[in-house]
Amino acid sequence: MSGASVLYDVPGPKAKVRNRFYTVLGSLAVLSLIAFAFMRLSAKGQLEPEVWNIFNNAGVRSNIRDGVVTTLSVFAVAAVLSLVLGVLLAVARLSDHKPVRWLATGFIELFRAVPLLITIYALWVILLSNRESLGLSGSEPQFWALVIGLTIYNGSVQAEVLRAGINSVPKGQSEAAYALGMSKTQVMTTVLIPQAVRAMLPTIISQLVVTLKDTSLGYIITFEELLYTARLMSTNIIVNGNDTYVPVIIVIGSIYVAMCLALSALANWIERRGRRARTGIGVTEAGEPVAATDALEVHDPIPGGPVDKKD
Repeated sequence: MSGASVLYDVPGPKAKVRNRFYTVLGSLAVLSLIAFAFMRLSAKGQLEPEVWNIFNNAGVRSNIRDGVVTTLSVFAVAAVLSLVLGVLLAVARLSDHKPVRWLATGFIELFRAVPLLITIYALWVILLSNRESLGLSGSEPQFWALVIGLTIYNGSVQAEVLRAGINSVPKGQSEAAYALGMSKTQVMTTVLIPQAVRAMLPTIISQLVVTLKDTSLGYIITFEELLYTARLMSTNIIVNGNDTYVPVIIVIGSIYVAMCLALSALANWIERRGRRARTGIGVTEAGEPVAATDALEVHDPIPGGPVDKKD
């Protein structure tokens, strides 16, 4: 059988030379673009040591720390609420009652279609208009507008992810549970949802990473999360007559990347832990070796079975 791939033809000698040429040409183009960017930044004074020295200031570090804490606070609340809402919507969409199923379907399709920024902005306006009656003060309207917006949108997406996971569970699983006399609620909570979560865990975590990144939309409603804090610092800190947008963007972007990588690493760890077999079956210790002649004799006859009698 030929070792050629069924997806594409194996390149010949000329094609290999041509591919190497394109690879070298593309690499040179990328390196040239990076070098040009560094030259422009150097010409604008953005690579001077005193520009980057602003991060040694205690006030700047404190602002970045507060922005990170605020961002993680919003993410933690929105992540938990979106997962809870996702489970409820997924179960409702799989309900046998048509009104419940239609209501859940309409909710999911509506808020998946509406841009998240519009949802957050609309909630912010509503909460600001009723802040006194709701007992909100300070930045609480912005906080809850961002949290509720993230919860509604990501909960709708997580609901579809969980619904796909539940539908992927073999029907024999639920049929066996019903045969044992379990109710639909018991089947859903003890049989289907745990298997769906395990099957769709990478997708669920990917959506949580999206939730973490979408916290930056709080910048639009003047919520002092990490991105808004970065904008204030880059605007108010002037070095050598120039703003500090470039170093602040690079540092803040690196923090976002680090948080997303940490969340992905946590997800991979949870997934590896979930794949470990926990059957509870112990391993039997090895017995003494038996000679070939002794193996023909029955040392421990089975009760009620045939027994070999020796003369």
